[in-house]
Amino acid sequence: MNAGARLGAGGLALGAGTALVQMVPAVSALRRLRNLAMPRLAGVGEAGHVALTFDDGPSPVSTPAFLDALDDLGWKATFFMLGKMVATAPEVAIEVASRGHEVGVHGFEHENHLKKGPFWATRDLLSARDLLGGLLGSPPKWFRPPYGAFAGSSLLAARRAGLRPVLWTTWGRDWQRSTTPETVLQEVKATMVPGPTVLLHDSDSESAQGSWKATLAALPLLAQLWEGQGHSVGPLSQHWRDA
Repeated sequence: MNAGARLGAGGLALGAGTALVQMVPAVSALRRLRNLAMPRLAGVGEAGHVALTFDDGPSPVSTPAFLDALDDLGWKATFFMLGKMVATAPEVAIEVASRGHEVGVHGFEHENHLKKGPFWATRDLLSARDLLGGLLGSPPKWFRPPYGAFAGSSLLAARRAGLRPVLWTTWGRDWQRSTTPETVLQEVKATMVPGPTVLLHDSDSESAQGSWKATLAALPLLAQLWEGQGHSVGPLSQHWRDA
């Protein structure tokens, strides 16, 4: 093999290796597999505790209604916020934190990290982290990528930003136009595991318009379910003894 061919082969191998590093973490998108193989990343916590999380906010239209409902239920939750939403409604982000809820980073833009490199991902996370930290007085702790799509760039960016990555074990599939309170309840029941982290949405910024109303109406149904099972509900910081 001549020098040019060796260089070409080396370049192909390097490119393949880089792509592999970028894509391998994407296996975490397989919810059942990650629950078993990567329970901490998936959000499997203490049995009997439900970590309640909301993505894609904050929205001045919908998020305050969720805060009132959570107050009525006596629950605290973790809100994974988009920087672009915080920038347009900073007062809502501040209200979420002032009412005792946790705030995490969902990125600045709602983009699939599998299609983005480490420079973009790092800039995106740092922008969202710094915006939230400046508003709330302390930096957020948690990070969840849009679409639950972890790439090598996501993990590198999270490390550089000092954010702890976490996905979910359980969801309500509440982003669809056909969502109803009953479908949210049934999806949660179908995907429940011991010590679940539950994904819901407090905004329709990336979902079907008005879908948040079904999620909001599902909260009392979920309260009946979890109370009947003897579960307590809280944010991610209460989900592990060492959190």
